[in-house]
Amino acid sequence: MELKQTVFALSEACGASGDECSAADLALEMLKKYCPDAEIVNGNVIGRFGVHSESKPDLVLDAHIDQIGMIVTNITSEGFIKFGNLGGIDRRLLPAQQVVIHGKKEIKGVICSVPPHLTKGDSKVQAFEDAAIDTGMTKEEVEKEVSLGDSITFDVKCRSLIGERVSGGAMDDRCGVAAILQTLELLDGRETKYNVTAIFSVQEELGERGAKIGAYELDPDIAIAVDVSFAYAEGEDRKKCGDLGKGAMIGISPCLSREISNGLIAAAKSADIPFQYEVMNDLTSTNADQYSVSRSGAKVCTVSIPLRNMHTPVEVIDLADVRYTAELLAKFIGG
Repeated sequence: MELKQTVFALSEACGASGDECSAADLALEMLKKYCPDAEIVNGNVIGRFGVHSESKPDLVLDAHIDQIGMIVTNITSEGFIKFGNLGGIDRRLLPAQQVVIHGKKEIKGVICSVPPHLTKGDSKVQAFEDAAIDTGMTKEEVEKEVSLGDSITFDVKCRSLIGERVSGGAMDDRCGVAAILQTLELLDGRETKYNVTAIFSVQEELGERGAKIGAYELDPDIAIAVDVSFAYAEGEDRKKCGDLGKGAMIGISPCLSREISNGLIAAAKSADIPFQYEVMNDLTSTNADQYSVSRSGAKVCTVSIPLRNMHTPVEVIDLADVRYTAELLAKFIGG
């Protein structure tokens, strides 16, 4: 499957935190091309690449498979669906969004928006408890298809922008999953310096829960979290952002291994692969934080794909950065 098709297919698969089955099943199918024995363990998609040897260090490539979403909390007497957030959704975006409720069958809906004519000039951002989804159904009709606790995702289709830029939902972190798959494609049939295991972990948006149990189970020597980070857009702080199309962002942080950071930088320079620095002065807020302190710890680093409009239905990436990420990881792992 061509890279854009892979990214689009993964991004359009449903998989809110805690309900990742559809996205995980698709990722498992894709991973089995490179890891025939791949399986889902406690929700995480795990595959061991190639023949593992006791003489090689164990390296894990991790990308989270879940996406931000919502959860049904109540159905009102008028048939409106009340909901809470799964992960860091920006409440400013809620009114007038199209959504899908994943009940017994998929139900389309829209988040209600009070017309400006009926407001009193109050521009206060809507709280989750004040928001509601309209499906056009009565309470009785809704309750036949929807249960409390069902997940909800934004109803988004990916689209191509100029050049290799694309927009969609759940690019965080399905583009990271695609980058790992592309890395395995580049490594297929080659000798590697490490025993490589890929894991597409669940519930990252709820506190890196899938990575926590994955790190304990796999107990690697080295772990690289392939995630997204902020790409510069108008009005943002340039010091906190990378740039679209200029390569993966290699993490440098007191909680990351400087040895692995330097190794990735050296690999990029030796192969003339574009890259950027991402300097952090605290935890990374990625799955790397779990691997670094699990059991006796692992040497960890982050490799992040620049992304605009994070945690919205219109996240933007450049496919070139996904390829650069894969080339960097393949160079580091394969030498």
